[in-house]
Amino acid sequence: MPDLAIRPLEADDEADWRRLWTLYLEFYETSVPETVFQATFARLLSGAPDEYRCLIALRGQRPVGIAHFLFHRHCWRVENVCYLQDLYVDAEDRGTGIGRALIEAVYAAADAEGCPLVYWLTQHFNAAGRRLYDRIGELTPFIKYNRPLA
Repeated sequence: MPDLAIRPLEADDEADWRRLWTLYLEFYETSVPETVFQATFARLLSGAPDEYRCLIALRGQRPVGIAHFLFHRHCWRVENVCYLQDLYVDAEDRGTGIGRALIEAVYAAADAEGCPLVYWLTQHFNAAGRRLYDRIGELTPFIKYNRPLA
């Protein structure tokens, strides 16, 4: 896609990032308080090696997608691995290759860091996302559990 650019998040992107992340959270039928928005944005910009990072996709000058990811230790490997936590593309821009380009940009970032493994989770009802993930990743047999909240 000739008018697509993917780059790291910048401080001036806050309003666009908030819009995209809010839509992502709404897709997964959840929300977070303002303190989480503020803390997450600060973490994404921190540049700390153990903090989350964000890539933003722009179609022309219009922000249309984000990917949040983290490098971390893994007990089964010497190298760090990469967790792709959040991936979102505006509804009107889905199916155009932007989601794939964001994932491939995360793959490239992982390669640059020497991380052989990139993994992510999705919900069973994310049919459109899963069609992409089936083409660009491998489905694993793992089932996720959480600690119950009181």
